[in-house]
Amino acid sequence: MNEETLRVLEFDKVRQVLAGLASSEPGRQRVRSLLPLASREEVETSLTEISEMVGLLAEGTAPPVGGCRDLRQVAKRLRAEGGWLDPEALLAVLASLEAARDCRGCFRDREEAPLLSALAAGIADLKELRRQLRESLGPRGEILDGASFELGELRRDIHKVRGRIKRTLEGLLASEALAGVFQDRIITERDGRYVVPVRTDHRGRVKGFVHDESASGQTLFVEPAQVLENNNELRSLLRQEQREEERILRRLSEAVRRQADVLLENQAILARLDFVGAAGRFSRQCGGAGPRISGTPLIELRGARHPLLLCRPDGTLDPAGAVGIDLLLGAERNTLVISGPNTGGKTVAIKTLGLLLLMVRSGLHIPCRAESRVHLFEKIYADIGDEQSIEASLSTFSGHLMRIKRVLDEADDESLVLLDEIGTGTDPAEGGALALAVLDTLRERGARTVVTTHLNLVKGYAHLNAGVENAAVEFDSETLEPTYRLHYGIPGASSAFAIARRLGLAEEVLERANGYLDEGEREGLELVERLNRLRKELEGDLAEARILKERARQEREKRKRLLDELEGQKRAILEKASRRGEQLVREAEARLKDLLKEARGRTADARAEARLAGEARAVREDVRSASRVSRRPARRPTRVEPGELLHIAALDTDGEVVRVSGGDAELVVHGKKLRLALGDLEQYSPPRFAAKKGGSTVRGRVERERFEPKLLLVGKRVDAALPLLDRFLDDALLHGMREVEVVHGAGEGILRRAVREFLVGHRGVAAFHSADVARGGDNVTMVELRG
Repeated sequence: MNEETLRVLEFDKVRQVLAGLASSEPGRQRVRSLLPLASREEVETSLTEISEMVGLLAEGTAPPVGGCRDLRQVAKRLRAEGGWLDPEALLAVLASLEAARDCRGCFRDREEAPLLSALAAGIADLKELRRQLRESLGPRGEILDGASFELGELRRDIHKVRGRIKRTLEGLLASEALAGVFQDRIITERDGRYVVPVRTDHRGRVKGFVHDESASGQTLFVEPAQVLENNNELRSLLRQEQREEERILRRLSEAVRRQADVLLENQAILARLDFVGAAGRFSRQCGGAGPRISGTPLIELRGARHPLLLCRPDGTLDPAGAVGIDLLLGAERNTLVISGPNTGGKTVAIKTLGLLLLMVRSGLHIPCRAESRVHLFEKIYADIGDEQSIEASLSTFSGHLMRIKRVLDEADDESLVLLDEIGTGTDPAEGGALALAVLDTLRERGARTVVTTHLNLVKGYAHLNAGVENAAVEFDSETLEPTYRLHYGIPGASSAFAIARRLGLAEEVLERANGYLDEGEREGLELVERLNRLRKELEGDLAEARILKERARQEREKRKRLLDELEGQKRAILEKASRRGEQLVREAEARLKDLLKEARGRTADARAEARLAGEARAVREDVRSASRVSRRPARRPTRVEPGELLHIAALDTDGEVVRVSGGDAELVVHGKKLRLALGDLEQYSPPRFAAKKGGSTVRGRVERERFEPKLLLVGKRVDAALPLLDRFLDDALLHGMREVEVVHGAGEGILRRAVREFLVGHRGVAAFHSADVARGGDNVTMVELRG
């Protein structure tokens, strides 16, 4: 990709956005040097790394690279003969070493991020160098006493000598014999020697050396003779301390010099991790994804948005800041012609396409849906904007031609060409003819081309040639507002007259303008407008059909689910009844055996014993028969009334009639609605009716019809919230909902944990997760229900 294309498509502004998301200067340098990658393997590796980083960021894990510093100048200074580092530079090295250690620990054994884990594993720990620097330097760059034994001893001696000097001077200041001699009772320092302020008119009373006098001349700063030797000793110790500190800095610098190459390698890895972190934050903030890479030259960008249109004034990104459009150029097509009115979004569309492809080629996620696919074109050319130049004697048309000439010289079958307003800037007939010749040439070269135009000649070219497709930007002629969406298969009307009319241009002028159009042009405009109207009508019908189809599908699933539940309830009831019957039979048999034993004990009459045994057998058979007998309704329904109980033979249960429509009846069975044909039902004789419950059935139906897939639990206690949640999930299952949301708020997290623990054990819940940040994040739980 040449620099001209990068500039035209505003790739550098994307670099600036990413640089603002990086945490360290090396990371920002890595972003600023970002360019399209050479191979598909590099692109796919980068996209995978960013996907791993997005997952880690979602968990709250970010690469701890903020302490990384740019050590290239440090290494350059150390390569110079006799070069050594000051404490500030050594602190930068230490910060980078600690950032390297933290990153190694952060990404160690991350199974969910294997590429990032492998990348971080290449960081050298350099424990010994880090230990030396940490033991020798304080947080402000001061050299610590423990940096060497000698330095510690020198500083202890310095402390002692200073103490002696101060005690001697304090004694002089407090002396009664010298009262009134000193201007102030303070000890100060001049040229590294401790002195006291003596009034000029008493200079002879304190023996010593005068080192300075005040600006007013009223005060002399005298080093008393009593501290002369101690001051000399202090100066000597301070010089020794300075030499020892320099020796320590040279020793530390030498240790850094030995690891300079490793430090720069670490910096490169940390910069890479910082870059991936910035790209991951960008992807999360703009709702981006890594599209699949296709080996076939095609473009399928779904819900694509221009990244710079997502930027808020404060520099953050808003996923809803731009309308998503579908940019499609299938493998069977080689040219896309986008037309429509001014301000409709044609230029934004091709800029979005070019910029997003450059970003993918650079290994970045882009603002689009995850199912998008793109090809990695080796070359991308863009002729967008006005290239007029007075200095170069170029008109707008000449500027476009110069660019197009370069494109035609270089384009091949691995090229994508973006041409804005092709054929404009000159006579429409000649410009249109030249545009068609350019498109023919590019198609012969095998290049993929996307152009915008107002020329009807170019629009017609798309209808007459296989492999070329028209697309129209949508524009509301009533409101004069663009929708920025693309519609494929039809050309877009320029709508110049409609816009002029809405803006208040006189009708007389518009009629005159219309008169200058020949019959063919008027018919062409009317045809395009008619096609656009038909397209809107068809889209409305299609949307309505999709809604009805979805409702029918939900009703089918709901009916099937209810039947399955009723069948399960039937089996449970029958099994329970069967077990109860068997238990009664066993109890009756045991009782009869006891009676027989008692009878044998009371009589020896064989005939009486036989009679009792026969009666026992008869009772046993009667009990068993009774356990198997179930009462059945006598006849098919004839005249049915609401509230009547009908028997459902297939389910062996009763249902209450809610209403009858034609040959079907709507019934309530165990609190659930069911619609069945009257021929599948049986009527009791005499008819049976359900007990009245004060209109609860009607209220239940109204509540279900007004069901909202959102439950608000904010501010409720756990013991009050869980019953509401249970009832809410049951209603959602009855209505065939696939996903609902539960708003529980943040607080201390008690209610959120209770809600999610309840969801784990609910049989109707397939999965649940926190909502997107735009919908509430951890304050809201999204619940996926079983179909």
